[in-house]
Amino acid sequence: MKTLEELQETQTQHVNDYVNNLLETVESRNPNELEFQQAVKEVLDSLVPVLVKNPTYIQKGVLERIIEPERMITFRVPWVDDNGKVQVNRGFRVQFNSAIGPYKGGIRFHPSVNASIVKFLGFEQIFKNSLTGQPIGGGKGGSDFDPKGKSDMEIMRFCQSFMTELSKYIGPDTDVPAGDIGVGAREIGYMFGQYKKIKGAYEAGVLTGKGIGYGGSLGRKEATGYGTVYFVEEMLKDKGHSFDQSTVVVSGSGNVSIYAMEKAMQLGAKVVACSDSSGYIYDPNGINLDTVKQLKEVDNKRIHEYVKEHPGASFEIGCSGIWSVPCDIALPCATQNELDKEDADILVSNGVKAVGEGANMPSSQEAIDIFLEKDVLFAPAKAANAGGVAVSALEMAQNSARIAWTVEEVDEKLQEIMKNIYRKSLDQSEAYGVPGNFVVGANIAGFVRVADAMIEQGVI
Repeated sequence: MKTLEELQETQTQHVNDYVNNLLETVESRNPNELEFQQAVKEVLDSLVPVLVKNPTYIQKGVLERIIEPERMITFRVPWVDDNGKVQVNRGFRVQFNSAIGPYKGGIRFHPSVNASIVKFLGFEQIFKNSLTGQPIGGGKGGSDFDPKGKSDMEIMRFCQSFMTELSKYIGPDTDVPAGDIGVGAREIGYMFGQYKKIKGAYEAGVLTGKGIGYGGSLGRKEATGYGTVYFVEEMLKDKGHSFDQSTVVVSGSGNVSIYAMEKAMQLGAKVVACSDSSGYIYDPNGINLDTVKQLKEVDNKRIHEYVKEHPGASFEIGCSGIWSVPCDIALPCATQNELDKEDADILVSNGVKAVGEGANMPSSQEAIDIFLEKDVLFAPAKAANAGGVAVSALEMAQNSARIAWTVEEVDEKLQEIMKNIYRKSLDQSEAYGVPGNFVVGANIAGFVRVADAMIEQGVI
């Protein structure tokens, strides 16, 4: 007769086999979609102890359903450039899971956007949105359109064409897009205007990230960057550390990066490096955030222009070298898979204490393994950068109630949400025997809420 320990080992092996079979199915159904496969594997591998303890999730086919989008929409986006030439881009929207609320997730305009990118982002969004505690499901969208170098009129014409098709599939209670890389307040405004014209109604809650004057929320612009820092600060406090007097490196110089830098500085940190797609700047005296904001939010210039105003700073071509800059805290806030095994080794050898993911899946699995192995505090994206979508949900609430909260009220709610995400992730990591592993803890906490709702709603 088998002992209890042997029975548990047998059950664990059965679950591992089940998960491996699911991963093989994902690979065969989604060939060449490496980002999507990576995102699914990271989540499923961390769910093994949950499935061992709660076989109902297997019996009810929850995982087979959660890895398959409820709906995937692909469409052409024709538009006319300033020379009168017709251009055609490809548009995407994945409506991944609506078990706990309407689909919610950003729209990304970038040449790298394809089905794999949109699906990986949409899959991650399911669990990120669940972690916030808000009633929002998972979705994502975008286009391979590149807004860089385009005139304002070209961007407007593209956004109007994109929304003409997307409007058929979204609504305040169906699917609520927001911004992402390449999509800021300007693009959201053009899309909202086109949606309003098509629908003949003022449905403020159909998009988030809107301008303050027509239904946007104070604090939304800052939310993802601020939220990342709030989560990392909670993680640091539990170990007797903080941002105060720490040296910080932040990749990127877009919305998330700028406001992560801002909040880190407010908490007493010295941020010494940031980047864009051309390379990175290093300023040993601390980054002048006003200069970065002027370059990126106003002048739309490249980051190397920073050194013209700050002679003590240097610029290096290429982005990956930023992780060679010694720091106490690293915040990858640029894009997916920007931080690999070699970068992780360098950060560890330089004494990094914590890594917080402001971007979506910026660290490779090999890099994450190194951080966890070397006891570096690691905040995964779906937990750490959930502040943006959390405040988007608060924007939806304000739109529904026809009210507007002050920036202090929004920031207070954001801090509370990020503390709750931290606590839920920590509690689940401890409950399943991997205390402090926030990758596992966040995945489990996000999954359980969605999975239970799926079971209660039947096989749909």
